[in-house]
Amino acid sequence: MTLYQPLSAHIAGIGVLGPGLADWAAARAVLAGAPWTPSATPMPAPESLPPAERRRVGNVVRLALAVGMQAASAGGADAATLATVFASSGGDGANCHAICEALASGDRLISPTRFHNSVNNAASGYWGIATGAQAASTIVSAYDGSFAAGLVEALSQLRASAAPVLLIAYDLPYPEPLAAARPQGAAFATALLLTPDSHGAQALPRLALAGFTCCACDSLPDPALDALRRDVPAARALPLLARMARGEAGTSVLEYLDGLALAVDVTP
Repeated sequence: MTLYQPLSAHIAGIGVLGPGLADWAAARAVLAGAPWTPSATPMPAPESLPPAERRRVGNVVRLALAVGMQAASAGGADAATLATVFASSGGDGANCHAICEALASGDRLISPTRFHNSVNNAASGYWGIATGAQAASTIVSAYDGSFAAGLVEALSQLRASAAPVLLIAYDLPYPEPLAAARPQGAAFATALLLTPDSHGAQALPRLALAGFTCCACDSLPDPALDALRRDVPAARALPLLARMARGEAGTSVLEYLDGLALAVDVTP
């Protein structure tokens, strides 16, 4: 008899926002084999924020809030009660660029709005304002492995608390000249509402961490979609989403750290 139980969860709701992918319904169809027509990623207005805060946020916050709300709504959850994990490779690159421009100019004063949007927990803070959430919120960043790191963190919190956890992963391209050093092809975000195995939702997909591996990471059969996966850290989630979209059991291998990948078992 083994005492080890893998970290696992049911997926009660999914959010997706990317080029030509307005929500999980659109993404599920494409990942299951429907034609994909890439277009600029929509940036929904953060209507859940008060007007003053709405004027101050950048596209990173718009993206994160949009997919988080999608997943919470799909799972029938009260967003105000959810613990959250935010995962991003680079945060708000456009805001970082604007601060660098100011520091390189004759007027080196930095706007307070620019400053508070520069911190890694900006999206988490605005989520709290938008939803009234006072549950724990964690922010992780692990370069190209940020989605996998966020998934490990969210599943760990779920095991510890036995309460739903919302994972939100998001990345946007940097402006030039930062883009030359850190190219990212598009804006993309996804969110997973994780619920305990004892939640009673047996019809929902189930994820379980199978461990770390040196095996090659999964790719996608569509070359254009696979380019999106390679180009955007948050889009490293696409093979896992594709397996759930197809209702296919098996193991997805996701990029994590150099030379080390994360294996995730999926049960439809």
